Amino acid sequence: MKRLLPAPLLSATLFVVWLLLNNTLDPAHLALAALLAIVVPQFTERLRAEQPRVRRPQVIARLALTVLWDIVLSNIEVARRILGAEAAITPRFVWVPLDLGDPHAILALAGIITMTPGTLSADLSPDRRHLLVHAFNVDDEAALVAQIKARYEAPLKEIFE
Repeated sequence: MKRLLPAPLLSATLFVVWLLLNNTLDPAHLALAALLAIVVPQFTERLRAEQPRVRRPQVIARLALTVLWDIVLSNIEVARRILGAEAAITPRFVWVPLDLGDPHAILALAGIITMTPGTLSADLSPDRRHLLVHAFNVDDEAALVAQIKARYEAPLKEIFE
């Protein structure tokens, strides 16, 4: 079965998306969707990166809730700052040292930082030990780094390493 469907989730997604795009359940489209769902993953298998190994999946829900809460609070903070005095905004680039080694964890951290309003992951050092973050307003660089490490990096380390 693994040989026929090397990426079952990708196959299922291709099947459903093909049918949704064509807006039909015609037998010919069902057959074509099934063919695409089988053939495309086989041809693209070499292009897919190593699959992440999730060590503690129960931490994912807690991290998701933390990220959602931070997105709400950040939206409010960014709106408050934009509507206030421009001189009160102090944007800055900050290098965040990483304890993460797994590339999937680093990618997840960069994505979480970018999804949170007011912050953006801008670069990763060549040795993958530092992430450059642009923050809309930084009063204390050390506090920003500590917050990122405690709220996002620590759970990601539990999940991936």
